[in-house]
Amino acid sequence: MPEPLLSIEGLRSAYGPIEVLHGVDLTVNEGEIVSLVGANGAGKTTLMRCISGVQPVKSGSIRFSGHDLTRQPDHARAALGVAHSPEGRQIFGDLSVAENLSLGGYHRTDDLGADMDEVYGLFPILRDKAALPAGGLSGGQQQMLAIGRAIMGRPKLMLLDEPSMGLAPVLVDQVLAVVKSLRDRGVTLLMVEQNAYAALSIADRGYVMEQGEITLSGPASDLIADPRIREAYLGA
Repeated sequence: MPEPLLSIEGLRSAYGPIEVLHGVDLTVNEGEIVSLVGANGAGKTTLMRCISGVQPVKSGSIRFSGHDLTRQPDHARAALGVAHSPEGRQIFGDLSVAENLSLGGYHRTDDLGADMDEVYGLFPILRDKAALPAGGLSGGQQQMLAIGRAIMGRPKLMLLDEPSMGLAPVLVDQVLAVVKSLRDRGVTLLMVEQNAYAALSIADRGYVMEQGEITLSGPASDLIADPRIREAYLGA
Protein backbone atom coordinates (compact mmCIF):
# COMPACT_ATOMS: atom_id res chain seq x y z
CA MET A 1 0.00 0.00 0.00
CA PRO A 2 1.30 3.51 -0.78
CA GLU A 3 2.09 5.82 2.11
CA PRO A 4 -0.87 8.04 3.07
CA LEU A 5 -0.65 11.62 1.86
CA LEU A 6 -1.26 12.73 5.46
CA SER A 7 -0.37 10.59 8.46
CA ILE A 8 -0.90 11.72 12.07
CA GLU A 9 0.29 9.57 14.95
CA GLY A 10 -0.13 10.09 18.69
CA LEU A 11 -0.82 13.80 18.30
CA ARG A 12 -1.19 15.80 21.48
CA SER A 13 -1.72 19.55 21.74
CA ALA A 14 -2.58 21.93 24.56
CA TYR A 15 -3.63 25.49 25.27
CA GLY A 16 -1.44 26.34 28.23
CA PRO A 17 -1.82 23.59 30.83
CA ILE A 18 -5.03 22.24 29.27
CA GLU A 19 -4.45 19.36 26.86
CA VAL A 20 -7.03 19.33 24.07
CA LEU A 21 -5.82 16.51 21.82
CA HIS A 22 -5.01 13.23 23.52
CA GLY A 23 -3.02 11.05 21.15
CA VAL A 24 -4.89 11.40 17.85
CA ASP A 25 -4.17 8.96 15.00
CA LEU A 26 -5.54 9.79 11.54
CA THR A 27 -4.64 9.20 7.90
CA VAL A 28 -5.78 10.73 4.62
CA ASN A 29 -4.96 8.98 1.35
CA GLU A 30 -4.32 10.85 -1.87
CA GLY A 31 -7.55 11.56 -3.75
CA GLU A 32 -9.87 11.11 -0.77
CA ILE A 33 -12.42 13.28 0.93
CA VAL A 34 -12.21 12.50 4.65
CA SER A 35 -14.78 14.01 7.02
CA LEU A 36 -14.12 14.64 10.71
CA VAL A 37 -17.30 14.89 12.76
CA GLY A 38 -18.03 15.43 16.43
CA ALA A 39 -19.66 17.77 18.90
CA ASN A 40 -18.54 21.33 19.52
CA GLY A 41 -15.44 21.38 21.71
CA ALA A 42 -14.30 17.90 20.65
CA GLY A 43 -10.97 19.22 19.35
CA LYS A 44 -11.65 19.15 15.61
CA THR A 45 -10.56 22.72 14.89
CA THR A 46 -7.48 22.31 17.08
CA LEU A 47 -6.48 19.29 15.01
CA MET A 48 -6.86 21.25 11.78
CA ARG A 49 -4.79 24.09 13.22
CA CYS A 50 -2.06 21.62 14.20
CA ILE A 51 -1.95 20.25 10.66
CA SER A 52 -1.62 23.69 9.08
CA GLY A 53 0.95 24.83 11.66
CA VAL A 54 -1.11 27.47 13.43
CA GLN A 55 -1.33 25.50 16.69
CA PRO A 56 1.82 24.03 18.30
CA VAL A 57 2.13 20.27 18.77
CA LYS A 58 2.95 18.96 22.24
CA SER A 59 3.95 15.47 21.07
CA GLY A 60 3.30 13.01 18.27
CA SER A 61 3.97 13.42 14.57
CA ILE A 62 2.47 14.85 11.38
CA ARG A 63 3.77 13.54 8.07
CA PHE A 64 2.68 14.91 4.70
CA SER A 65 3.79 13.72 1.28
CA GLY A 66 6.96 12.21 2.71
CA HIS A 67 7.84 15.25 4.85
CA ASP A 68 7.81 15.53 8.64
CA LEU A 69 5.70 18.62 9.31
CA THR A 70 5.57 18.33 13.08
CA ARG A 71 7.84 21.33 13.76
CA GLN A 72 7.62 23.06 10.39
CA PRO A 73 6.25 26.65 10.31
CA ASP A 74 2.92 27.29 8.65
CA HIS A 75 4.39 29.00 5.57
CA ALA A 76 6.61 25.97 4.88
CA ARG A 77 3.55 23.71 4.99
CA ALA A 78 1.71 25.97 2.56
CA ALA A 79 4.66 25.78 0.17
CA LEU A 80 4.52 21.98 0.34
CA GLY A 81 0.84 21.99 -0.63
CA VAL A 82 -1.24 22.28 2.55
CA ALA A 83 -4.02 24.89 2.37
CA HIS A 84 -6.33 25.78 5.25
CA SER A 85 -9.76 27.35 4.92
CA PRO A 86 -10.33 28.13 8.60
CA GLU A 87 -13.43 28.23 10.75
CA GLY A 88 -14.88 31.72 10.67
CA ARG A 89 -13.43 32.41 7.19
CA GLN A 90 -10.87 34.99 8.42
CA ILE A 91 -10.88 37.04 5.25
CA PHE A 92 -9.27 40.48 5.06
CA GLY A 93 -12.29 42.76 5.02
CA ASP A 94 -10.49 45.94 3.96
CA LEU A 95 -8.87 44.29 0.96
CA SER A 96 -10.71 43.61 -2.28
CA VAL A 97 -12.00 40.18 -3.21
CA ALA A 98 -9.25 39.88 -5.85
CA GLU A 99 -6.58 40.88 -3.35
CA ASN A 100 -7.80 38.27 -0.87
CA LEU A 101 -7.58 35.62 -3.58
CA SER A 102 -4.08 36.73 -4.56
CA LEU A 103 -2.94 36.31 -0.96
CA GLY A 104 -3.85 32.62 -1.22
CA GLY A 105 -1.01 32.22 -3.70
CA TYR A 106 1.51 34.37 -1.84
CA HIS A 107 4.14 31.61 -1.82
CA ARG A 108 3.94 31.02 -5.57
CA THR A 109 6.26 32.61 -8.13
CA ASP A 110 4.23 31.80 -11.25
CA ASP A 111 1.27 33.63 -12.74
CA LEU A 112 -1.96 33.40 -10.75
CA GLY A 113 -4.31 34.29 -13.59
CA ALA A 114 -5.44 30.78 -14.56
CA ASP A 115 -6.21 29.88 -10.96
CA MET A 116 -8.08 33.15 -10.44
CA ASP A 117 -10.21 32.26 -13.46
CA GLU A 118 -10.81 28.80 -12.01
CA VAL A 119 -12.06 30.28 -8.74
CA TYR A 120 -14.32 32.71 -10.61
CA GLY A 121 -15.64 29.76 -12.61
CA LEU A 122 -16.53 27.92 -9.40
CA PHE A 123 -17.97 31.03 -7.73
CA PRO A 124 -19.12 33.53 -10.43
CA ILE A 125 -20.36 36.04 -7.84
CA LEU A 126 -16.74 36.60 -6.78
CA ARG A 127 -15.87 37.78 -10.29
CA ASP A 128 -18.73 40.28 -10.15
CA LYS A 129 -17.43 41.63 -6.83
CA ALA A 130 -13.69 41.26 -7.51
CA ALA A 131 -12.89 44.95 -7.00
CA LEU A 132 -15.10 45.45 -3.93
CA PRO A 133 -13.98 45.22 -0.29
CA ALA A 134 -14.35 41.63 0.94
CA GLY A 135 -15.90 42.86 4.18
CA GLY A 136 -19.03 43.81 2.25
CA LEU A 137 -19.73 40.27 1.09
CA SER A 138 -22.53 38.20 2.54
CA GLY A 139 -21.66 35.30 4.82
CA GLY A 140 -22.07 32.80 2.01
CA GLN A 141 -19.95 34.86 -0.34
CA GLN A 142 -17.24 35.17 2.30
CA GLN A 143 -17.20 31.39 2.64
CA MET A 144 -16.78 31.08 -1.12
CA LEU A 145 -13.92 33.56 -0.91
CA ALA A 146 -12.22 31.61 1.89
CA ILE A 147 -12.39 28.41 -0.15
CA GLY A 148 -11.27 30.24 -3.27
CA ARG A 149 -8.30 31.70 -1.42
CA ALA A 150 -7.25 28.18 -0.41
CA ILE A 151 -7.57 26.99 -4.02
CA MET A 152 -5.17 29.74 -5.12
CA GLY A 153 -2.32 27.96 -3.36
CA ARG A 154 -2.71 24.96 -5.70
CA PRO A 155 -2.87 22.63 -2.70
CA LYS A 156 -2.34 18.90 -2.62
CA LEU A 157 -4.32 18.83 0.63
CA MET A 158 -7.09 21.24 1.53
CA LEU A 159 -8.28 21.58 5.12
CA LEU A 160 -11.87 22.82 5.26
CA ASP A 161 -13.14 23.82 8.69
CA GLU A 162 -16.92 24.22 8.88
CA PRO A 163 -17.46 25.29 5.24
CA SER A 164 -21.26 25.35 5.60
CA MET A 165 -21.45 27.23 8.91
CA GLY A 166 -24.20 29.85 8.83
CA LEU A 167 -25.14 29.22 5.20
CA ALA A 168 -28.61 28.84 3.74
CA PRO A 169 -29.38 25.29 2.55
CA VAL A 170 -29.05 26.21 -1.14
CA LEU A 171 -25.57 27.61 -0.50
CA VAL A 172 -24.61 24.53 1.53
CA ASP A 173 -25.42 22.40 -1.51
CA GLN A 174 -23.34 24.68 -3.72
CA VAL A 175 -20.32 24.58 -1.40
CA LEU A 176 -20.47 20.79 -1.06
CA ALA A 177 -20.72 20.44 -4.83
CA VAL A 178 -17.53 22.50 -5.12
CA VAL A 179 -15.84 20.26 -2.55
CA LYS A 180 -16.65 17.22 -4.68
CA SER A 181 -15.44 18.97 -7.82
CA LEU A 182 -12.12 19.78 -6.13
CA ARG A 183 -11.59 16.08 -5.41
CA ASP A 184 -12.33 15.37 -9.07
CA ARG A 185 -9.63 17.92 -9.99
CA GLY A 186 -7.05 16.05 -7.92
CA VAL A 187 -7.24 17.85 -4.57
CA THR A 188 -7.33 15.72 -1.41
CA LEU A 189 -9.61 17.09 1.31
CA LEU A 190 -9.96 16.81 5.08
CA MET A 191 -13.18 18.46 6.20
CA VAL A 192 -14.62 19.38 9.57
CA GLU A 193 -18.36 19.91 9.31
CA GLN A 194 -21.17 20.26 11.86
CA ASN A 195 -23.65 18.97 9.28
CA ALA A 196 -22.50 15.40 9.78
CA TYR A 197 -24.84 13.82 7.25
CA ALA A 198 -23.84 16.27 4.51
CA ALA A 199 -20.16 15.78 5.30
CA LEU A 200 -20.30 11.99 5.34
CA SER A 201 -22.53 11.81 2.26
CA ILE A 202 -19.74 13.20 0.05
CA ALA A 203 -16.80 11.62 1.90
CA ASP A 204 -14.90 8.42 1.23
CA ARG A 205 -14.05 7.86 4.89
CA GLY A 206 -14.83 9.50 8.20
CA TYR A 207 -13.56 9.90 11.74
CA VAL A 208 -15.56 10.67 14.86
CA MET A 209 -13.83 12.77 17.50
CA GLU A 210 -14.97 13.03 21.11
CA GLN A 211 -13.15 14.96 23.85
CA GLY A 212 -9.89 15.14 21.95
CA GLU A 213 -9.75 11.50 20.86
CA ILE A 214 -10.77 9.55 17.77
CA THR A 215 -13.46 7.14 18.94
CA LEU A 216 -14.65 5.68 15.64
CA SER A 217 -13.54 5.57 12.01
CA GLY A 218 -14.37 3.78 8.80
CA PRO A 219 -15.96 4.14 5.36
CA ALA A 220 -18.36 7.08 5.34
CA SER A 221 -21.26 4.86 4.26
CA ASP A 222 -20.70 2.62 7.28
CA LEU A 223 -20.66 5.58 9.65
CA ILE A 224 -23.90 6.93 8.21
CA ALA A 225 -25.51 3.54 8.82
CA ASP A 226 -24.09 3.12 12.34
CA PRO A 227 -26.91 3.50 14.92
CA ARG A 228 -24.56 5.27 17.35
CA ILE A 229 -23.66 7.90 14.77
CA ARG A 230 -27.23 8.27 13.60
CA GLU A 231 -28.45 8.91 17.14
CA ALA A 232 -25.62 11.22 18.20
CA TYR A 233 -25.00 13.27 15.05
CA LEU A 234 -27.60 12.60 12.37
CA GLY A 235 -30.76 13.32 14.32
CA ALA A 236 -32.11 9.81 13.82
